[in-house]
Amino acid sequence: MKTGVLASGSGSNLQSLIDNWQKGTLAPAELVVVGANVEGCLALDRAQNAGIGTFVLSHKAFAVREDFDHAMVAELRKRGVELVVLAGFMRVLTPAFLDAFPKRVLNIHPALLPAFPGIHAQKQAFDYGVKVAGCTVHFVDAGTDTGPIIAQAVVPVMPDDAEETLQKRILAEEHRLLPAVVRAVAAGKVTVEGRRVRVEAASAFADGRLRSLV
Repeated sequence: MKTGVLASGSGSNLQSLIDNWQKGTLAPAELVVVGANVEGCLALDRAQNAGIGTFVLSHKAFAVREDFDHAMVAELRKRGVELVVLAGFMRVLTPAFLDAFPKRVLNIHPALLPAFPGIHAQKQAFDYGVKVAGCTVHFVDAGTDTGPIIAQAVVPVMPDDAEETLQKRILAEEHRLLPAVVRAVAAGKVTVEGRRVRVEAASAFADGRLRSLV
């Protein structure tokens, strides 16, 4: 399944996808393009270093949000993209984009949704005093981190944690969880029934311990 990744920043989750793709452990997903809305972001360098095509569309060049989304769709369709992964893409997508890839847009969020949606999720969780944190991969809808949940990984909050140490442990789980979900979706092992998501071999995501999908 031809896969496009959208990013706005450093692209560490993109790098985890690239690493798996280069090792052959992302199949049947194939990374074909990385798009960004920020010129010069590190995610573009990561893609180019891996030999993956890139494009940049600044959202600031579009007065209407839907026009930006239509332009993004056009760029992805040029490359035959069937699956879209948001890896630190800091834009809320409209139906103009989502309707072009129904149930084929994924996002990774650094919290256990539905708790702590939006930006600075790790800080939200840390400041709230939760005892467990984690990350979520979900299908994207028109809300902010409100789409159906595919998989989650749990990270304990240690008594001596600071926000930065908790963030690092969550990020490590993100790097394991996202490629596993992308692989499962591309393999047709993920189906959606309303808000419920069924994943074949769902134990592959349990407790943050990822095993091979069968």
